[in-house]
Amino acid sequence: MNVNGVEYRTIWLAEDGWAVEIIDQTKLPHAFEIHRLETVEAAALAIGDMLVRGAPLIGATAGYAMALAMRGDPGDDNIVRAHDLLLATRPTAVNLRWALSEMVDLLSPLPAKERTAAAYRRAAEICDEDAAMCHAIGEHGADLIEKLARAHAGGDRGGDNGGPVNILTHCNAGWLATVDWGTALAPIYVAHDRGVDVHVWVDETRPRNQGASLTAWELANHGVPHTLITDNAGGHLMQHGMVFVGR
Repeated sequence: MNVNGVEYRTIWLAEDGWAVEIIDQTKLPHAFEIHRLETVEAAALAIGDMLVRGAPLIGATAGYAMALAMRGDPGDDNIVRAHDLLLATRPTAVNLRWALSEMVDLLSPLPAKERTAAAYRRAAEICDEDAAMCHAIGEHGADLIEKLARAHAGGDRGGDNGGPVNILTHCNAGWLATVDWGTALAPIYVAHDRGVDVHVWVDETRPRNQGASLTAWELANHGVPHTLITDNAGGHLMQHGMVFVGR
């Protein structure tokens, strides 16, 4: 997605082809900083300290973390050690557990000399698969937004006599939570790109302010009209028919 007009994913290989780079989400929205990961320990710290967050991105980071682990030591013991280290960072994250299982099942039967290359390939596949799934969510969801916009044009519930489709968000379900596009925000991006008149009410999302710090930042960079609101203003907007789609 867009950051100052430049296309980014949330995780990618560095120019050297082996280190991993991520966006440090703890610095947003005040600073856009790229953080380099060179070891499985650094990747585990990035997950635990929420430099990366969102279940899909955590899973993708775990995939590349296993690749970094294999680059350092492709032995059997290190597969187990890396798996356990990463799983302990966010043990309730479903995508984390899934990605680690994928990597362990792939790597364990292979000769040690083949493990590093195989791990990097599968990590890249996990990222591409996630981006494709999120884009598909966006396409299907945008179809619904377009149909609803036409159905309510000139009416209330966000139509506002031909005005924008008003969508209320909470927390962050955009591209920063995934590899690209996002989940719940993906339909908004696709609809906006199609030319649908969309406006987003962004809950601030206390106590960590993911809405204010991440969702609003994402939308601003992509050029999607939005308004940041306090969390308890969402009920007022729905009560007065100022929200078209809620999440």
